[in-house]
Amino acid sequence: MPNWAGSDRRDRLPADWPRIRLRVLRRDGNRCTHRNQYGERCEELATDVDHIVPGDDHREFNLRSLCGFHQQAKSSREGALALTAKRRRINQWFKPTETHPGYI
Repeated sequence: MPNWAGSDRRDRLPADWPRIRLRVLRRDGNRCTHRNQYGERCEELATDVDHIVPGDDHREFNLRSLCGFHQQAKSSREGALALTAKRRRINQWFKPTETHPGYI
């Protein structure tokens, strides 16, 4: 189960999320749909339903089944990318707007 502490994600899920989740897991044969660089599918049991495109699009074509390991890996990548983008935005605030007189 994901770590929901401090997240409003659960509140944004549709009321029929349990039904959608179950349907996606069944569609994918209750197996993780992650494929490695050789195109081989993960053999693990799926425990999570993941949004392919991040956001609140809960339509079935945007959902896939993942095992806990691959769900965590994807979430970690997305979190790292978001943090990097945030740091870049913050760094822009402190970027000098004019050349220092000592460099002229």
